[in-house]
Amino acid sequence: GQLVESGGGLVQTGGSLRLSCLASGFVFDEFFMGWFRQVPGKGREGVAAISWNGEATTYSNSAKGRFIISRDNAKNMVYLEMDSLEPEDTAMYYCAAGEGLNDYDLLRLHYAFWGKGTQVTVSS
Repeated sequence: GQLVESGGGLVQTGGSLRLSCLASGFVFDEFFMGWFRQVPGKGREGVAAISWNGEATTYSNSAKGRFIISRDNAKNMVYLEMDSLEPEDTAMYYCAAGEGLNDYDLLRLHYAFWGKGTQVTVSS
């Protein structure tokens, strides 16, 4: 499977960005989806995940109340709407896919496919 992220960029503190991820090469609605982020020298951190049908979501503590994950199974797309961005949100953001109709979580090992990432930089 392939995942291609887009929508990253430079934004000021308090601003918003919408990340998009286009999936191909696998049956999209049989996979739960997640967004992760990583800064140099640190491990990849789970940010948000969504179930195969979009009915269930989970967020990291840092993302709760500011980020919203959604998906459009007709378009093979998953999104991450990020509001009230802070410099601490600066990272490479990755889209990931995990197989399963009853799962959705922020554990890296549960994900089979990964995109190459899109950079988000929040200036202070």
